[in-house]
Amino acid sequence: MGKFILCALVGGSAFAGFLGAQLAPSAAANSVQQTEFHSRNDAVSTKPVVIELFTSQGCSSCPPADMLAKRLAKDDALLVITRPVTYWDRLGWKDTLAREDNTRLQRAYAAKGNAGSGVYTPQIVANGGGGAVGSRENDIRSLVRRADRSGPFIAASTDDSGQVNVTINGRSDHMSGVSLVALSSEETVQIGRGENGGRTMHYTNVVKAERNLGSWRGKPKQYAIPPEYLKISGADKYAILVQRPGAGPIVAAKLLDI
Repeated sequence: MGKFILCALVGGSAFAGFLGAQLAPSAAANSVQQTEFHSRNDAVSTKPVVIELFTSQGCSSCPPADMLAKRLAKDDALLVITRPVTYWDRLGWKDTLAREDNTRLQRAYAAKGNAGSGVYTPQIVANGGGGAVGSRENDIRSLVRRADRSGPFIAASTDDSGQVNVTINGRSDHMSGVSLVALSSEETVQIGRGENGGRTMHYTNVVKAERNLGSWRGKPKQYAIPPEYLKISGADKYAILVQRPGAGPIVAAKLLDI
């Protein structure tokens, strides 16, 4: 059973265009290529494009996207974040990594009506804006090429106490929220039931927790991250996201070197 049926939750012309792209599901797997993204200069590499993958252990269409996410995560020009959703739990297998916050975020993105938006799996959203089927690398590459990298720079340092001090430098007329995202670099799950029953699934940079650090209002500002914020169970890496309110664009991101 394909998982693109849920796209019917999206109305209007955006849904019509997306539905047309889904008439041949096999194209999602076949479109994966072996070429990775590469940054062209230091400015690009220090301002990664955030690729959020909405996936599910109960989604038979998702494994190719999960594998692609693992490969894309090796590229420093990208920050891949996997966000397992909850709405396929009703099909017989409760996703062991899913968070309701991920589902709410995907729905909030869908409400924006951007190209490729909707509530479906697998889906990627690039920098909080346009979306694409998560296994279609060509479409993802196109979104990355068009991504806005003009946002602020993020720098981070660690003091003797283990506190991480994050500085955001840049100018903007818009307020953004600053969050700390705890990630598990790799998760392996044995699926017991459902459409992927009997399979062993692998996931990359899975969200374990998120914490609001405050707001950024377009001027240089520093944020302190105490050591206890970096002790989330199951997390082995942490990222900073700067995002406009209401599931708006992600204007800056950084994977912390800790």
